[in-house]
Amino acid sequence: MARRTVVLNNRGGVGKSDVTLRLGAALAKRGRRVGLLDFDPQGNLSRRAGWIYDESQPQVTVSEAVQADRVGALAQVWTPVAWNVEYASRMKLAPAWLELENRYAEAGLAGAHLRLAKAMQGADDDLDHVLIDCPPSLFHLTQMAMAAGDGVLLVTRAEMDSVLGAKRCRNFIFDKRAALHADDLGIDGVVVNDYEQGKPRQRAQLASVRRIFGDLVWDPLIARREVIANAANDYVPLEAATGSQLTQAVAGFELLADTYEKRISA
Repeated sequence: MARRTVVLNNRGGVGKSDVTLRLGAALAKRGRRVGLLDFDPQGNLSRRAGWIYDESQPQVTVSEAVQADRVGALAQVWTPVAWNVEYASRMKLAPAWLELENRYAEAGLAGAHLRLAKAMQGADDDLDHVLIDCPPSLFHLTQMAMAAGDGVLLVTRAEMDSVLGAKRCRNFIFDKRAALHADDLGIDGVVVNDYEQGKPRQRAQLASVRRIFGDLVWDPLIARREVIANAANDYVPLEAATGSQLTQAVAGFELLADTYEKRISA
């Protein structure tokens, strides 16, 4: 069974989908078999991995897998990552789109918070890692992800609202994990994304992140770079993107993958 990591912040706009995708790609480059599970109805992770929903030929998505309430239902959802790079052969995507919002209405059903875990049972046995990209909330979808996960990776920017969002996530996990049947769920680390070097306010907020989360803060910091934004906008692997500082951007995520594997195996 894969190691399942929930990627989270209660604040939107911190770059969770980008970190999920680029970290997954960096792990695949290391020879790991990686599943990217999009659990955000916005579907940003899915689009950036090259997936497009075709309304004329509806595809099965994570929404249908959860709705089925059946062991292993996610096995029918996995689809290849549509990138023309060698390492993409070791990546799979479980896509999402707006229909996933309908699952919120089922939050009151008995055992509903366990439906994702049920759908994933046996469906990720051929993978080393599954990264679960969550919506910017702590409601039903995120709770399902937590119940299915082995650990949480918080993503934040070095700005106050993002840091407070990450702190809310930490407190929620510690207060509510038992109710979600996820007693052992903990925080693997905190990734500071979109960091702007040389700005005093950024340095001050980074100090706050380190003060609040201590040694949970991972290195490297993921710096703001034009090429990362272009890759997201063009739905391409980072190596195929245009923009400045490509080498530094690629190296940053490869170092992040190294930190990830060291920390989760510690």
